[in-house]
Amino acid sequence: MSFRQQTSDFLDRQPVKNAIIVVILFNAVILGLETSTTVMAQAGSVIRFLDLLCLTIFTVEIAAKLFAQGPRFFRNGWNLFDFAVVGISLVPVTQGASVLRALRVLRVLRVLSVAPSLRRVVEGFVTALPGMGSVFLLMGIIFYIGAVIATKLFGAAFPDWFGNLALSAYTLFQIMTLESWSMGIVRPVMEVYPTAWAFFVPFILITTFAVVNLLVGLIVNSMQDAHAEEGNAATDAYRDEVMAKLIAIERRLDANNS
Repeated sequence: MSFRQQTSDFLDRQPVKNAIIVVILFNAVILGLETSTTVMAQAGSVIRFLDLLCLTIFTVEIAAKLFAQGPRFFRNGWNLFDFAVVGISLVPVTQGASVLRALRVLRVLRVLSVAPSLRRVVEGFVTALPGMGSVFLLMGIIFYIGAVIATKLFGAAFPDWFGNLALSAYTLFQIMTLESWSMGIVRPVMEVYPTAWAFFVPFILITTFAVVNLLVGLIVNSMQDAHAEEGNAATDAYRDEVMAKLIAIERRLDANNS
C-alpha cells in the first residue's frame, strides 16, 4: 500500500474525523473569547496561540487531503468549501482588512463538512434552491402587487409606512413576519380606514401561512430525497459487498472441487 493511500485511509478513520470536529468546536470557543476585552487582557497571548494552533491543524489536514486525493480533491464541493474557509484564515490581516479577521469565524462552518447529519441538511437545502427560486419569484410578485395597493390606499395618511413602494414593501415584510403587525401597524391604520383588514388579513394568509410554508415543504422534501438517496447508496454498497463475498466463496468451492 502506497503512502498516499495510507494517508487517505488515516484521514477517513472515524477517530480522526471526531478529533477534527473537537478542534473545530474548540476553535469556535476560542474565537468567541477573542471578542471579550476582559479575557484578552488577561490571557490574550494564550488565546492567540491556541487559535494559531487550531489553524495549523486545519492547514495540515487540508494539505494531507491534497496529497492523498490529488486532483480529485477539487472535484468535491465540500473539499473546496474547506479549502476556501481555511484559505481566508491564512490571508494576512492588515489594518484596512479587518473584515478578514472577522471572517475567521467561518472556520466554525467546517463542522458542516465533517458531520454527515449537518451535511445532509445543507445538501437538502441546496437541492431545494431551484424550486425555492420559483417560490421567491411568486412572493416577489405578491409583494409588488401588495406594495402598489398599500401605497395607493394608505400612503397619504401613513407616509412613514406606505409613502412609496420601498416603504410599503418593507412594512408588508414586517407584517409577513408577524412582528408587531396588529397593534403596531394594522390597528392604527384601521382607525383611519376601518375596512383595511380586508387587505391585510388575506395578505398575511397568502404570504405567512401559504408561501412560507411552501418554502419549508420544499426544503423538507429535498432533505427526505437526499436521505433516501444516501440510504439507497448504502444499500447498493452493501449488496455489492455481499455479492463480492459470494463470488469469492463460489470460486473457493470450485477450486476445492477441482
